Amino acid sequence: MKIEVYSNADAVAQKAAALVAAEARAAVAARGAFVMAVSGGHTPWEMLRALAGEDVPWDDVHVVQVDERVAPTGDPDRNLTHLHESLVEHAPLRPERIHAMPVESSNLQAACEEYALTLRTIAGSPPVLDLIHLGLGPDGHTASLVPGDAVLEIKDADVALTGLYQGRRRMTLTYPILSRSRRILWLVTGSEKAGMLARLRAGDAQIPAGRVRADHALVLADRAAAGRLNNDAKAEVA
Repeated sequence: MKIEVYSNADAVAQKAAALVAAEARAAVAARGAFVMAVSGGHTPWEMLRALAGEDVPWDDVHVVQVDERVAPTGDPDRNLTHLHESLVEHAPLRPERIHAMPVESSNLQAACEEYALTLRTIAGSPPVLDLIHLGLGPDGHTASLVPGDAVLEIKDADVALTGLYQGRRRMTLTYPILSRSRRILWLVTGSEKAGMLARLRAGDAQIPAGRVRADHALVLADRAAAGRLNNDAKAEVA
């Protein structure tokens, strides 16, 4: 796992946007399409706004969700709400190229299977995503793979439901599809993440994030989040 450290969250977001754009161009040149999965959070929303100004082959891009809260359309808790505000309103990405998790379904288990089918349709069977953006929670969760939840043990499905977490159930991608992705891009900012970033770097499987494959992962962190890393574990960039 490579870790690059930047001066602040804005610099992380700008670097992430440039990296995603480069990955998109390479994927389209090699395979004709780029499929990216995005999580929620302030820094990734800044990344998506910055991505709108990058050189991206938008006609060949698909955006899928890493996870989503079970909440109504337009609810501020929904990652989709911020995804539209950050990307669709600023970039020439056709709305149908954003594939929303169907969390408003009356049958959420069937909705997980429906989303898994969507992923197979756009990314092969089994689906291999070109890039998955992940965040890191102060409790060590990533996506909606949260401590103590049965979702952590799912090995035979790419999309699953969690129990209640911070007042909401979630739909989330699972470890199998995370492990198949061509690139994992972690964005980690803020001093409250420093302890967990050190545990992620150490491959600590006691936290959910530590169970994600590290051999194709890049972490972009700010100095606050990198505060507990040894100097040999990080590359200070800006």
